[in-house]
Amino acid sequence: MRLLFCLALLTTSLPLSAADRPNILFIYLDDFGWRDCGFMGSDFYETPHLDRLAAQGMVFTDAYAAAANCAPSRACLLSGQYTPRHEIYNVGTGPRGKAAHRRLLHIPGTDTLRPSIRTWAAQLQAAGYRTATIGKWHLSDDPLPYGFDENVGGTHAGSPPRGYYPPHPKAPGLANASPDEYLTDRLSDEAVRFIRANEQRSWALYLTHFAVHTPLNAKRELLAKYKAKPPGKLHDHVDMATMVQAVDDGVGQIIQTLDELNLTDNTAIVFSSDNGGYGPATDMHPLKGYKGTYYEGGIRVPLFVTWPGVIAANSRSSEPVSGVDLYPTLCDIAGAAMPADQALDGVSLLPVLNGSQTKLPERSLFWHFPAYLQSYRGSDEQRDPLFRSRPCSIIRHGDWKLHEYFESGDLELYNLREDIGETTELSATHPDKTKQLHQRLKDWRAQLNAPVPSEPNPKFDPAAEAQGRRSLRERNAK
Repeated sequence: MRLLFCLALLTTSLPLSAADRPNILFIYLDDFGWRDCGFMGSDFYETPHLDRLAAQGMVFTDAYAAAANCAPSRACLLSGQYTPRHEIYNVGTGPRGKAAHRRLLHIPGTDTLRPSIRTWAAQLQAAGYRTATIGKWHLSDDPLPYGFDENVGGTHAGSPPRGYYPPHPKAPGLANASPDEYLTDRLSDEAVRFIRANEQRSWALYLTHFAVHTPLNAKRELLAKYKAKPPGKLHDHVDMATMVQAVDDGVGQIIQTLDELNLTDNTAIVFSSDNGGYGPATDMHPLKGYKGTYYEGGIRVPLFVTWPGVIAANSRSSEPVSGVDLYPTLCDIAGAAMPADQALDGVSLLPVLNGSQTKLPERSLFWHFPAYLQSYRGSDEQRDPLFRSRPCSIIRHGDWKLHEYFESGDLELYNLREDIGETTELSATHPDKTKQLHQRLKDWRAQLNAPVPSEPNPKFDPAAEAQGRRSLRERNAK
C-alpha cells in the first residue's frame, strides 16, 4: 500500500496526511570521504551501524556533493540550487591563497544564504513537520528563519574552534557540558531527545555533525583501541578512526531509540557528506583528489537512503546524483509541495528509490567554482601544489567528465567508466566529445548567468608562483 502511495507522489504534490507520511532523519557528515564507511570499503574505520543501515536500503555509488568544500555544498543542499543561483562559492568571501600566486581576481559571492530562498526544511515545516537542525549550520548566524523549529549548535561557524571537548562552540543548546563530554556524543544525545519529544507527531531531523572536520580531536577512550589495531592498506589514521566511531556509535543510539518507540518502520533515513575527505587524514583511492578539489575524490560522497517497505534492502544504484537532488527527494518523501517561485536544479530520486524506475532522465551534473582554495600545508596537490582548486567549471554527462580552468583555458576530459581515477586525460584524442561537453557547460553557465573570473590580478607575480611551486615540490620530495 505504501509503495502505491509513493508512486502516486510522482504525479501529485498534495500533502500527505499525518498518518501516511514518514518521519525523516537526515544524517549529514562533514569532510567524510567516499570510502570512509565500511560499506564503501574502509579497512580501518569501523561503522557497523551505518553499514547495517546501508544494507537495509539503497546505496548510490555515483553520488556527488554539489561543491567541493563546506559552505557552498551546504547551500546547494538546503536550497536545491547550484552555486551560481545562491552565490555561495567558497567558505568566506575573501581571496584564498597568496595574492602573488593568483592570476585572476576571484568572484567573492556571499557567505550567507539569502533568507528569501526557501529550503526543503521550510517546505517540510509548511507541510506540518516538526523540524530541527542539530549540529553544524554554516550558512547564517541563525538557522531558525530557514524552516527549522529547533536549533542545537547551529551558527555561522564551520568547525568547533577549540576541538570536540568543552568548551563547546557558543551556540544554542550546547551549554552545561561536563568536562569530558565529546561534542559528537552531545549532538547524538540531542537527536535522541528531539525524537523522543516528538514521538507522537511527524518530524524531520537534520543531524549535521561537525565530525569529522578538523581539528582532528580524538575521542580519548577509543585511542587505545585504534593504536593497537593493525593499519589498513587504505586507511590508518588513529584520531580519525575514533572520530568516525563516535559518529557511528551515535547512529546506533538513535536506531535503538527508533526501535524502542516503534518508529523504525515509519522513518526514512538519508545519510551523506558535504564533500570529499580531508586529504592529510584519509584516502578515497582509487579516486583522485580530496576535499577542495574537483576531481572525484573531492566531490564524490557516500549516500544511502532507507525507508522500510518502500526501498528494497541491499539495493544499489550507479545513477550519477547530486546534493541538489535531495531537496525534491525529501519533499517527495514527505508529500510536501515544491516552492512555486523558486528554481530547483535537481530531480527527485524517489522513482529510483522505490523501484518504479531504474534510470533517471538523461541530464548533466554541474559544478562552478569561480574562486581559489589554497593547498593543505605540506601537501602534494595532484594538479597544482599551490591550490587545491583554481577557478573552474565542471560537467559530468553520462560516463564523461570535463574540467575547464579559467586562468589557462585548460580543458581536461575523462571517461569515468574506464578511468574512475581520472588518470588519463582524453581531450586531445576525443576532440568532438570535448567540444560537445564544453558547449553544454558554456550554455549552462549562460542560462544561470554564472560569473566567470576574467580580470587579471594586479598582484600576481609569475616568478613568485614558479618559485612557490618549486619550493613545495622540493619540500614534499624530501
